[in-house]
Amino acid sequence: MIEKVRRMTAVRKPYLLGHAEIAALYGVERQTSQKWRADGTLPDPDLLVSGNPYWLLTTVLKLNGVGGREATAQRLAAFEAGTPGGYRAKPKASLPVILGITEVAQVLGRDKQAVSRWRHRKQLADADYVLSGSPLWLLDTVLADARARDRAVRHEEVERLRTRERGSQKPRGRTSKPPEARTQPSPPPVPRTFTRDQGDEAEAFLAAVFAQGFSVVIRPKRQKP
Repeated sequence: MIEKVRRMTAVRKPYLLGHAEIAALYGVERQTSQKWRADGTLPDPDLLVSGNPYWLLTTVLKLNGVGGREATAQRLAAFEAGTPGGYRAKPKASLPVILGITEVAQVLGRDKQAVSRWRHRKQLADADYVLSGSPLWLLDTVLADARARDRAVRHEEVERLRTRERGSQKPRGRTSKPPEARTQPSPPPVPRTFTRDQGDEAEAFLAAVFAQGFSVVIRPKRQKP
């Protein structure tokens, strides 16, 4: 019964790629894809789910033929064949709501560990994607599965996800940061000598030196007899 409901609610889904899929498409190492993102070659992700970045196929293919990068027809066909029902969505197209384990836990009012256990025990619908090792579900898949298993759903979370009002998430992995500009330290003041009747000048000089963060060593000068 559950699988029947699952098939009835299945919808087409856009082709998505994580770093592992981008690397496979271009025949490079995963670290190379991560480097492309860090140096700006790969644009900002089209989607951020459970803290992980994902890109639409149409976005990733913009790198094809640039800087010696090549997504061969064979590798492209293999990728598309691995996503039944997939389609090439445009970057600004309205995308279906896609959830990772974090968002599924929020919708079902459970913790992430419980959702992971359900998945491994086959007590949760199969993921619609497994990208870079992480499972992803369409929101409709999770809701249909919850109805079939008579699980409670937090409708306020569903509404928030449908309207794209997700809590801010930080993508995993390192991002490049421009080096901070360092200010050159001020040169130390030139040593000065003051006489007994130059007390005010000496006091002003000491105040200026201390304000710049320097210390002062006072050496009395002996007068010649």
